[in-house]
Amino acid sequence: MPRSHYEFTAGNTPDAPRSDLPELLTALAADLRRLGYTLDGVARLLGPSASAALNRDQIIPALLAAERAVREDEGAAALAAVVRLWLLAEPQERETLDAALPGIRAEGLLELGLLQPVPGSGRLAAKADLRPYGWDANEDGSGGAELWVASDLAAHQQPGVLRHDHVLGIGQASTTLVQTTIRRHTERALDLGTGCGIQSFHLLHHCEHVTATDISERALAFTRFNILLNAEALSVDPARLEKRVSLRLGSLLDPVAGEEFGLVVSNPPFVITPRRPGEEAAEQFTYRDGGMPGDEIVSSLVRALPDVLAPGGTAQMLGNWEVPAGAEWQERPQSWAGPDVDAWFIQREQVSPEQYAETWLQDASEGRDRQHYRDAYEAYLADFESRQVEGIGFGMVWLRRPVTGGQVAVSRFEEITYPIEQPIGPHLGAAVERSDWLAANDIEDAHLLVADDVTEERHQRPGAEHPGVILLRQGAGLRRTNLLSTELAGFVSACDGDLSAGQIAGALEALLGGSMGAVEDGPDGGFDAGTFRGALLADVENLVRDGFLIPAAD
Repeated sequence: MPRSHYEFTAGNTPDAPRSDLPELLTALAADLRRLGYTLDGVARLLGPSASAALNRDQIIPALLAAERAVREDEGAAALAAVVRLWLLAEPQERETLDAALPGIRAEGLLELGLLQPVPGSGRLAAKADLRPYGWDANEDGSGGAELWVASDLAAHQQPGVLRHDHVLGIGQASTTLVQTTIRRHTERALDLGTGCGIQSFHLLHHCEHVTATDISERALAFTRFNILLNAEALSVDPARLEKRVSLRLGSLLDPVAGEEFGLVVSNPPFVITPRRPGEEAAEQFTYRDGGMPGDEIVSSLVRALPDVLAPGGTAQMLGNWEVPAGAEWQERPQSWAGPDVDAWFIQREQVSPEQYAETWLQDASEGRDRQHYRDAYEAYLADFESRQVEGIGFGMVWLRRPVTGGQVAVSRFEEITYPIEQPIGPHLGAAVERSDWLAANDIEDAHLLVADDVTEERHQRPGAEHPGVILLRQGAGLRRTNLLSTELAGFVSACDGDLSAGQIAGALEALLGGSMGAVEDGPDGGFDAGTFRGALLADVENLVRDGFLIPAAD
């Protein structure tokens, strides 16, 4: 098998935590669990303000809070020491760590590659970040998890520019993808560009087998360490890892060529970075730079992902796309999605080339060298100018391979930049189900209800006889707002599940008769019932598609 495509089983990769020492991993997990090194435990230790600051990568409030907690309660010293070590990157005395983590002790942490000695000092410093992670149980009590995640130290935890093979920890993009993914059971899932393994953690809770790929050996080593450290919580047998997890080294879809999956998730290296002639791969930040010019990494994946989807299989990913001068943002994404694939793009943000350069130069701490920052900033602007790019969009992508050809039910390209409910995945899944329902049913025969989270607003000038604006608002999910005509408002008010949509439309035809602003398209300019009915039911379909109206249960 070629080097670009093989099973990764190494448990001792240079500059990555070791995953070939099961006794030490078991001891570490037991110590962290006993200590209460969890999301809730750390939050209680630091308090809400310092915890919020730490989430913004500001460590000073957390340092002060940890010191205060120890002064007020000596019993908090052990947890505070571990928080200072890994979350705040503060070196600790060996004796302090031995007392806090008595099962593995400092010597075991050194052997695992999680610590390193501080030169000229008896203290030990974090060689990697190790932090709690997890999610709450579902309403039925299933699905919750308390885990720990190792990754490289972040920019705020160490000096200098990040190493080019930096393994990213729990970032905003990875949590966005977690919240966006529509969770459903499937036999085989693919985590494309796994990084430190966050997406795989979640996939293992609702998929039988997960294949995790990455172009970086260090990333796969971190993923292997994290899965084995959390083996019990992830229902993985360390002695039979391959039964549930396959780790593949290689670029993009090369490691899974010829295979099919029911679900693919990917937080790919989508950052648009200037390319230089003769540039070596080692000069790129592998966690974010795909090595292709412009937005080709995202466009190539959108085009290729359907090839690894089983019939009915879905893919979800995040991405950037360029918006050329004078073009609408969706023009490029629309050209990537094939005619036989369900596609849904949601643009969440659009920034200028200057804002984009500033974001990603700061991300890798490249502003610490003034001349380097100037040169890199200039290169970003020149790169975008060469393609006449005036904006860069960021958003969510959902793709599906239909069970049979020619049955595309979803084709949506929309911009939603305001706050939405999180996690949004369940609401996206419900929207897909409604689109499928619309494709399979005649709206005339549908019995509809107003969704529980929907409210109506009416606005009118003082003294006016009728409202000038009627709005429907969603309180959950994508939190859309829809402007209603008088006729459509009347239709919605009658949706109690009793009458069919066709019956309600017929009643409105008889009631309005063209006298209240209905469509005037008849041969003599009068009321055309057919045109009115068609336009009204088309609007009703849109309200169902967006979740304002839902089919009544049979």
